[in-house]
Amino acid sequence: MHLAYPAVLAALLFCTGLYGVLARRNAILVLMSVELMLNAVNLNLVAFDVWLRDSLHAGQALTLFTIAIAAAEIGIGLAIVLMVYRNRGTADVDRLRDTVEGHEQGGLASDSADSANPATGAAA
Repeated sequence: MHLAYPAVLAALLFCTGLYGVLARRNAILVLMSVELMLNAVNLNLVAFDVWLRDSLHAGQALTLFTIAIAAAEIGIGLAIVLMVYRNRGTADVDRLRDTVEGHEQGGLASDSADSANPATGAAA
């Protein structure tokens, strides 16, 4: 088996997933892109395991470990996205960047500037 075929396919899958992570705004699509990248890594692990003819099959064992981690990541990631969607009404990643802490800091700064006496600089 030629190693170039699965390596090129894995590189294409990984690049597609990377584009999805960087370009998408929906959190579900970002999670799907991360899964695509993990599948590209799994393909590389199995291809190199077969190519090296490893007697311990370490590549396949690492692939099973990666699949288990990916399943846990999707379960927790989907739970977080659903809770954020329930609380905020959107799964848009750009809109989720405004955190509660950012709003509080902006609100406190504007409130303290409004309540300060401009002549003395002290609060009223």
